[in-house]
Amino acid sequence: MAFAHHTKIKGDLGVAKAHADLVQQGYLVLVPVSEHAPFDLVAYADGRFVRVQVKYRTVHRGVLTVHFRSTWADMNGVHAQPMNKDEVDLVCVYNPEHDRCFYVCPSEHRASVSLRIEPVRNGQGIGVVHAEHMTSVRAVLGDRGNPD
Repeated sequence: MAFAHHTKIKGDLGVAKAHADLVQQGYLVLVPVSEHAPFDLVAYADGRFVRVQVKYRTVHRGVLTVHFRSTWADMNGVHAQPMNKDEVDLVCVYNPEHDRCFYVCPSEHRASVSLRIEPVRNGQGIGVVHAEHMTSVRAVLGDRGNPD
C-alpha cells in the first residue's frame, strides 16, 4: 500500500477484507448505516444473521492477540470500554502479514484471546488456540451457525 497505515485506514482495510472473506464463504454481507453500532458487519446465510466486529491485528511473537474491548483517544486521554458480548456474535481478526481472516466467538473467552499463528517452540499443545482452525465461520459457530 502506498500510504501510511493510520488507525482508521487499518480498520477500513480489515472491514473490506472481512467483507470479501464472508462473501467467499457464502454469506450475504450487510453494512450498518451508523458507525456507532457495536458491530461492523452483519453476515446472513441459511436464515441466520451473525453480527461481526472486525479487528486488524499484526503478529507479535507468533501470536495474534485480540482484546474484547474498544479503545479510543481524545483530548482527555486514552479510553477503553469492554465489549458487550451480547451485541457481537463473532470477532473477525484480519491479519495483514498472512492476508487472512480468523474468527472467534467472544462469548467463549474472557477479556482476550491469543491465536497462535506460528508453531509453538516448546511443543505445548494444551490451551493453545491455533489460528488455522479459526478460518471458517460455520466451523467456529458450530450448531450456533444453524437457524433455530
